[in-house]
Order: sequence, then structure tokens, then C-alpha cells
Amino acid sequence: MATIAQPATVGVSAVRRRRRIDWHAPIAHAILVASVVLLAFPLYYAFVISTQTLSQVTTMPPKPWPSTAMLANYAEAWQRAQMGRMLVNSAIVALGVAVGKIAISLLSAFAIVYFDFRGKHLVFWMIFVTLMLPVPVRIVSTYQVMSVLGWVNTYWGLTVPLMASATGTFLFRQFFRTIPDSLAEAAQLDGAGPMRFLWTILLPLSKANMAALFVILFVYGWNDYLWPLMITTRRTCARP
Repeated sequence: MATIAQPATVGVSAVRRRRRIDWHAPIAHAILVASVVLLAFPLYYAFVISTQTLSQVTTMPPKPWPSTAMLANYAEAWQRAQMGRMLVNSAIVALGVAVGKIAISLLSAFAIVYFDFRGKHLVFWMIFVTLMLPVPVRIVSTYQVMSVLGWVNTYWGLTVPLMASATGTFLFRQFFRTIPDSLAEAAQLDGAGPMRFLWTILLPLSKANMAALFVILFVYGWNDYLWPLMITTRRTCARP
């Protein structure tokens, strides 16, 4: 018995459905491109203004294209602001704060996790509570201490008050608690002391945490403005 063929309209409608254009992706990309242009335009216009002379900046309507005074403007701005010294100061402060915070956080977390002493949980929570005491809250008392020590206008005064980090201590403490106790026991059986265990076992395991924390702390130290403004009164810093 011969089978009845399906109507040809079914195949045509399926082809038409397949040929329909999906407008979701183009619309989404158009919105993303418009958002990028909207956010990037102020940066582009600031760059354009930095390449123009004063007369070109004040002309109306403003010119949206770069001019030829870029090198002269940048050189004059660099010399007037002493940008080289400012960048060196920022780099020293950011590196000092980041390295100091990581070192102190590692040692404090190591002591809290691997040493048994009375009140260590209380000590940890006292460190953790310092998160509620940011620099602006204690800035006057900290400045007074730095003045008594003679650390005003010094790199020590710029970096040492910012080196304590409850966040870093908490992160390293949580990471050290995930390390099996068998590693510490094996190190003790091999005759390794606490500092050797920290240097040969814990530090290599903590490289990823240290790298991530270093980036965050470096950016924090680089962008800090209030404390350097308080503790320095001249462009160059001296040793205490």
C-alpha cells in the first residue's frame, strides 16, 4: 500500500523558521558597544584636551580631535608636578605596605593556627575587630605617635602604620586551617622547626594567596591619599 506524502507546506515552514534572524545577539552587542562608547568618551575627551593649547581648549565649539601640543603639554606637566618623585614615592609606599602586610599577616596567622597558647581565639577576634577601625578613625592618634617617634616626612611614617592587616590575617588563617595536620606532623618527625615548616611547606603552598593579596594591597597602597597627605609636608621623604 502506497504511503501518503506529507504536504510540501510543512517543509517550507520549517525552512522559514530556520531562516529567521535572531535579533537578540545584535541588539545585545549594540547595547554593549553603546555602553562602552558612553563610558570611554570622557576619557577620550580628557586625552584630547591634554593635547591642545589653551586657546584651542577655550574655543567654541570644542574640537573633538587631538592636537599637536601633546608632547609639550606632557613635558611641562611632568616638570611642574615633579611627577617622577611622586611616582617613586607612590611605588615605595605601595610596595612597602603590600610586603609588610603580607609578612605580618603570614606570621600572625601561622601563630594563631599552629601554636597553642591561652586566649589565641580571643587574640584572633581582637585582630579581626580592628577592621571596624579604619585609618580615618585613628588618624589623629596615629599622627601623634609618628610625630613623637620623629617619623613625619619619612618612609617609615608612610608605611609602618598601614602594615597591619586583619583581612590578610583572616585569609591566611582560613587557608592554613585547610592544610592537613599530617604535614605538620611529618615535618616534626623530620626534625623541622616551626620557621622551617613555615618557609619550606606553608609558603610554597600559599603562593597563589600571596599573589592575589599582593595585587589588592599594592593597589590599596598606591591609591591611598589621606594618610600620605597628613604625614608628609614636603615632596621628598627622608629616613628617620
